[in-house]
Amino acid sequence: MLNPVEKSNDIEMQDYSGQASSSPPRPLPQLESQSETIPVKPPTYQAEYTSSGFAETILKLVTGLVIFLTFPISVFFCVKVVQEYQRAVIFRLGRLVPQVKGPGIFFINPCIDKFLNIDLRVVSYNVPSQEILSRDSVTVSVDAVVYYKVFDPITSVVGVEDASNSTRLLAQTTLRTCLGAHTLTEMLSEREKISADMKLALDEATVPWGIKVERVELRDVRLPAQMQRAMAAEAEAQRDAGAKIIAANGELKASAALAEAAEVISKSEGAMQLRYLHTLNAISCEKTSTIIFPFPIEILGGIQNNITKVHPAQSSKF
Repeated sequence: MLNPVEKSNDIEMQDYSGQASSSPPRPLPQLESQSETIPVKPPTYQAEYTSSGFAETILKLVTGLVIFLTFPISVFFCVKVVQEYQRAVIFRLGRLVPQVKGPGIFFINPCIDKFLNIDLRVVSYNVPSQEILSRDSVTVSVDAVVYYKVFDPITSVVGVEDASNSTRLLAQTTLRTCLGAHTLTEMLSEREKISADMKLALDEATVPWGIKVERVELRDVRLPAQMQRAMAAEAEAQRDAGAKIIAANGELKASAALAEAAEVISKSEGAMQLRYLHTLNAISCEKTSTIIFPFPIEILGGIQNNITKVHPAQSSKF
């Protein structure tokens, strides 16, 4: 009994015409490495419309005759106008006509042609508020805005059923996916980076649909009320701690300056008396009923010694 592989080698190869071919089979193409990145390109369609056959030719002749017989009324149905920001994608008997029409006036056969107007302007889409769980398990509510436009009218019609609606649904899921991989701190401080990552992810999926994402912006990131109170308390505590540190540093510098001033005054005999005079001048300027005279401690020490010598029994009072 022959091996199935050996048996298949004995069978003659046949071409598409049904005739036998004695040429050896072509080797299978080698698969490329999966690590290679293939650029995403929109699908291309036939560059030239080809007639489907005799039936289509007959229909063209019949409809052309009808248009000629109903002239000039038929002109209102044959002439179409497309705005500067629009392009017309035409289907003839269900088959795509690769050349888009517009802007301006163009003619169609109303009996066998159907067309769709595609808007090429940038569309802004407000992504509905999404409840997202961040990487550090914090639930936030995020709003975003996506700007996109159609750059390939044919692909946007043939490649996807509803390109605009598909892009909007994809924007919602991409927003949840991108933000779910970041922490709350990153969401608040790295909005531009997250927006750029989201734009790249959307572009990769929408280019095959003939749609280009121009810009993505995170409009608002809302936190739960409890989280807002906790963050406010943390910020207030940080401000209080900073104020205390600043006050302590100020007192430290002031004490060092006072110690240096005391050392300078102690080395000068007239400096202390000059300080007394300045103090008396400052007190006299104030409207107070109490007058304080600074009295040197050295004089008090001398008085106490004299009292001790004269009245030893009363020295305990001092």
